[in-house]
Amino acid sequence: MGLSETELLAKVPLFSGLPEEERERLGSLLRPRRYARGEVIFLEGDEGTALCVIAEGRIRIQLTGADGREVVINVYGPCDFFGELALLDGEPRSADAIAQDASRVYWLQREDFAAFLDSHPRAAMTMLASLSRRLRHTTRVVQDATFRDVPARLARVLLDLASRNGQVIPQGIRIESRLTQGELAAMVGASRETVNRALRGFEQRGLIGWEASRITILQTEQLRARAEGA
Repeated sequence: MGLSETELLAKVPLFSGLPEEERERLGSLLRPRRYARGEVIFLEGDEGTALCVIAEGRIRIQLTGADGREVVINVYGPCDFFGELALLDGEPRSADAIAQDASRVYWLQREDFAAFLDSHPRAAMTMLASLSRRLRHTTRVVQDATFRDVPARLARVLLDLASRNGQVIPQGIRIESRLTQGELAAMVGASRETVNRALRGFEQRGLIGWEASRITILQTEQLRARAEGA
């Protein structure tokens, strides 16, 4: 059985500092929703009326070009939140949000979120810190796409996935998420064929193992060196 609304909020950094009775009150305002793998949660340009807190699954935030090419900006998992930018600036959604896995999320409406920030100004600092980390991550994605080749970008993405969702096993670090080549290509910002060649190259050099859409990092330091362009 999953976490209750109050238990979930206790694990979300934005809300974890609240007294339990306030988390219970805020939890009563959350509205649950389930999404199937690949289902659209919102699209760039949609009106932003709510913040989303993830209870189960993973949500990818992506930009989609006019030609249909997708670039993944970030992937969020349980106890993460997203969709706050549109609530803060009143502008439409700045990116697409897609369910990477079958997911269960909770929505917090704009007026409830605004009231929460008004009554808990210290939470604004937590949100600013979160936004700063996300901005740094987005800046790095742009820098990588501009200045690094595909193998270096792929190595960086694999290391990020391992740090977020990796399981240490005798052979190395197994990335628990099962990823299609298309999903991985969107994270790297390259074609599926190019990413496939880079994966095979890493595999031939013994840096990774790759089987049944699951990747194991076998040589972490060598992969990190490749991420830095060495």
